[in-house]
Amino acid sequence: MEISCRALAAPLLALSLDVGAAAANQPLTLAEAGRRALHDEPGTVTLLERAAAFDELATAAGQLPDPQLRFGAANLPLEGGGFRTEGMSQAQLGVRQAFPPIASRTAASDRYRALGREHRAQAEERRRQVLLEVRGAWLGAFQESRSGQLVLDSQALFANLVTITRSLYAVGTKNQQDLLRAELELSHLQARLIAIEERESTARAELERWIGADAPRPLPDLPDWPGLPPLDDLRTALSEHPALVAAAAKVAAGDAGVKLARSRFRPNWTLDAAYAYRDGGLPDGSPRSDFFSVTATLSAPLFTANRQHRGLRAAAAQRRSAAAAHDDLQRRLEGDLLREHSRWLDLGRRLTLYEDVLLAQATANAEASLAAYRSEAADFADVMRSYIHDLEVRLEHVQLGVDRRRSHAELAYLAGFDL
Repeated sequence: MEISCRALAAPLLALSLDVGAAAANQPLTLAEAGRRALHDEPGTVTLLERAAAFDELATAAGQLPDPQLRFGAANLPLEGGGFRTEGMSQAQLGVRQAFPPIASRTAASDRYRALGREHRAQAEERRRQVLLEVRGAWLGAFQESRSGQLVLDSQALFANLVTITRSLYAVGTKNQQDLLRAELELSHLQARLIAIEERESTARAELERWIGADAPRPLPDLPDWPGLPPLDDLRTALSEHPALVAAAAKVAAGDAGVKLARSRFRPNWTLDAAYAYRDGGLPDGSPRSDFFSVTATLSAPLFTANRQHRGLRAAAAQRRSAAAAHDDLQRRLEGDLLREHSRWLDLGRRLTLYEDVLLAQATANAEASLAAYRSEAADFADVMRSYIHDLEVRLEHVQLGVDRRRSHAELAYLAGFDL
């Protein structure tokens, strides 16, 4: 039996290793990275739990205070007699209930509900911010990965150029300076590749912060996102940005705070009902009567200058501060939207120019320079410049593609549309 278990365990272990390796080599799409980053994201969970706590407090704040039970003995003689002999000696049982103003309870409940809405909106804003961050990290890793591949491809071209230059130098048609220049550029590409790998490691580390162990997986090509909605639709959607919703909820909490401060000018009522038991009897032999009493207490907010009035002024100032912060945030987000939309359009025009014209021109120029160099119709400096320019154009094309999608992601964060 032990032999059969071992024989079965070996292929199962090999199969699990193969499955793990296959999963590690599966391309990590940008959409998958976003889903993984949002799954049980601690910051979002924290804000949602705070919102739930404020909802519970809102219900509790609208209720009456707990009643108070009172037990005691009154009018017990100190020098002589006892509970049965003194007519006013009594055992008391009472209940006291406070009745704060309805406006006070309603305002406190409304304030907590507004704070709950604020934190739920902050949770949604956090979700958008996480998506923006993880998309930026993914795009940064993609840019460095693709740039590194372009430099590696150029290394092969420059190595071939070194070989050609060395053979021409051997037969005496080219000088040693051309060979040294070719080797120098090849070494410079190697140094550039090291710098790119360093930046990619940094981007991958940022990506790992959000999605964990899946960060080293290979990255596919850039996503082909649909075009943007019209600018007017984007501006309309911006008004529902969760940061603005949270700011508006904070203003509502300020309004409730002002109402709560005003309610403190109103008196509080307290009702006290008590039953008093008396023992013993009257001189004619009849038992003593028990007592029942009801008392109403009314608070008198007469001296309000340094308490209620100052509290009201403080609540009003907090409300004005929240309203100003909301207006400032709205203007800032509108400016960000217009600026980013203009940038997205400009990047699109530049990207089209590169794809339609510049990439093909740079490649044709490099190939023509090399052919002219082989036929001694051009010098080595022209060849080097053309190949370096071709590489730069390709690297710029990658960066433009990444920058435009960064801009697209920023607009999605502002307007809240799906990608």
